[in-house]
Amino acid sequence: MEGGGRPSAVQAALLAASTAITALLYSVYRQKARVARGLEGARKVRLDGDLRAVLLEAPGRCVPYAVIEGVVRSVKETLSSQFVENCKGVVQRLTLQEHKMVWNRTTHLWNDCEKIIHQRTNTTPFDLVPAEDGAGVTVRVMKPLDAAELSLETVYEKFHPSVQSFTDVIGHYISGERPKGIQETEQMLKVGTALTGVGELVLDNATIKLQPPKQGMPYYLSALDFESLLQKQESSVRFWKILTVVFGFATCTVLFFLLRKQYRHHRERQHLRQMQEEFRQAQERLMNTEGGETLKNACVVCLSSTKSCVFLECGHVCSCHECYQALPEPKKCPICRQGITRVVPLYNS
Repeated sequence: MEGGGRPSAVQAALLAASTAITALLYSVYRQKARVARGLEGARKVRLDGDLRAVLLEAPGRCVPYAVIEGVVRSVKETLSSQFVENCKGVVQRLTLQEHKMVWNRTTHLWNDCEKIIHQRTNTTPFDLVPAEDGAGVTVRVMKPLDAAELSLETVYEKFHPSVQSFTDVIGHYISGERPKGIQETEQMLKVGTALTGVGELVLDNATIKLQPPKQGMPYYLSALDFESLLQKQESSVRFWKILTVVFGFATCTVLFFLLRKQYRHHRERQHLRQMQEEFRQAQERLMNTEGGETLKNACVVCLSSTKSCVFLECGHVCSCHECYQALPEPKKCPICRQGITRVVPLYNS
């Protein structure tokens, strides 16, 4: 602690950083918990002949947050894989990713670094249909790229290592970057994939659409079933809750330490003030005592010199020798006004 009981700059910075991290983690935890509660409260609907009737009875022909499970079927022509024969899908993502080693000047180590140098995503309209054919009910999936947990299967992946000459190697060591190669990846959402969709379900004329919800809840298109998706979100909530509790406990520990130090400093200052007051009072008592003795032994005439004469025959001891000499003739005792016949010197041991 610094002077005055204030925490040091390091302690204040530690408390501020711990508090900020705790607040950030708590905010993420609150958001994750809200998503999990919303997902748990989503209405489960079946992709069957009763779905249209359910939407007709719903306010605005809309279920704000619904869960529906079905199988992917293309509306128009499907997308064909560029590398795998007879691989058809409705979402295709092609990615070129550069892999290289970068020299870290702080740790003096080579670190792996990945960078996407090109990515293209192609989509075609698709529906969710029942796993068993014959029901005749379809749900059009809108804006699939906006969905979280969009399950794309990697159908092709190949790494093309860099070919380097000796001159290139020297140049890479000088520049601090060593290219390793290019990774080419193709991901697809295949036709026939079972999907769980969570979002706003609306009846638009004759078309049933699944689209991102308007209340700010997340939009899901996942290959997991609903129970697995819910368990995944709840696990995420528990993880962030544990982090929040741990950092919250650390923040409380730092705060308790600072308050305890400040309290001890306050007690020490209070004890010091009490000791100073006791010392002052003792000094005053001592000064009063010494002053009283001095006043008691002072000459009653000048009040400065010490009494040093005994007047006879009255016996009063009330003046110093100088004041006795200055008394007018006939000399009389300043106390009783009796005549002084003789004076006996007083010696204080």
